[in-house]
Parts: sequence; C-alpha cells; structure tokens
Amino acid sequence: MGSATIFFWLQLPNVTKNYRTAITITGFVTLIATYHCIRIFDSWSEAFTVSSKDGGDYTVQLAGSPFNDGSRYVDWLLTVPLLLIELILVVKLPQAETVSLSTKLGLASALMVALGYPGEIQEDLSVRWFWWCLSMMPFCYVVFTLTVGLAEATSKQPSPAAASLASAARYLTVLSWCTYPFVYMVKSVGLAGPAATMYEQVGYSLADVLAK
Repeated sequence: MGSATIFFWLQLPNVTKNYRTAITITGFVTLIATYHCIRIFDSWSEAFTVSSKDGGDYTVQLAGSPFNDGSRYVDWLLTVPLLLIELILVVKLPQAETVSLSTKLGLASALMVALGYPGEIQEDLSVRWFWWCLSMMPFCYVVFTLTVGLAEATSKQPSPAAASLASAARYLTVLSWCTYPFVYMVKSVGLAGPAATMYEQVGYSLADVLAK
C-alpha cells in the first residue's frame, strides 16, 4: 500500500490533467490504508505472543491486550467513499451529476460501514445478523448504482479501450466488495475463537488489497 502511494503520486506529471484529481485520491486511499494496516498489525502483535520452545511447534497465547479491529473500520469509513468518488471522476460525468452521485454514493458507503461496526463487536449472533441486514441496504444501493446506474456513462467513454477499462474498474470494485459481507458472516455461522478471528482477518486483508 505504501509503495503504491509513492508510485501513484510520482506518476501525476505523466497523467492527463483531467485525471490527476482521481490519481491523487488514489494515493490518499493507499496512504490511509497503509497507516491503518500498521495500526492493525501493532494491535495484533500486542494481543498475542508467539513462542517456540526448544525448536518445537509454535504456540500462540494471549498477551493481555485485546485485539482492536476498529482501525479497519476507520480505514473503510475514509477510503471507501474516496474510492467511489475516484471511480466517478474517471467516468467523467457532467459536473452536476458528478457532484450529486459522489455525494449519494459517499454517504451511502459511509453509512454502510457505520452500520456494520456495531455488529462486528457483538457476540450475540442475532444482533450481528440484525446489523448485517441494516448494512446491506446501503451496500445494495451502491452495488446497483455501480453495475446499472453507471452503465450508460461507461459506454460513452471516448474510446472502446477507455470504456472497457472503466467497465472493468466498476465490476472489479463490485467483485471485491462482495467478499466483505461473506467475511463478516464468518462469526455468524458457527465459527468462533481463534479460527474465526484468523479467517476473518485473512479475508478482510485480501479483500482490502483487491479493492484498493
């Protein structure tokens, strides 16, 4: 993520002026993600102690500090709206439509993340499912807008190659996003303890890299 930030910003002079705002936002997205990934890593390291005695199998023990996954949600709250705004800027809609759509999708995606967090920190499965359902409402709106609402704008790109790339960006965004609800449900389908936490963290990390 950090290397990507450097690369994006170094490429600014090589990008057409109309797209420089979008690539600048891309750099901010990966910069924010880098910071929060480090925070998550530090929290994980403080929460668990990994040791090996006499060259035997490694053992993992609680270190006393609770693992805090809140940094991931703060990251999403900032980067998810920015990713959507970046995508809208690349599609190059009329200014009024760009502002309107950026506002709607930005607020919807922020609401999606905010509604997901209360369920994430709950152990009660019924409460987790409740917040999951609430979070899926703005999620479905955003996905519908990306797949259907922006289809016409994508087809009006200045060249077939540009249209193909814009379309690929839309569908890759949707594909990466669709992994999050399933990872969220890991702790709601009978898995618990260290195994559930491991699957959840690996799933979220892979989804974050793909999305960004």
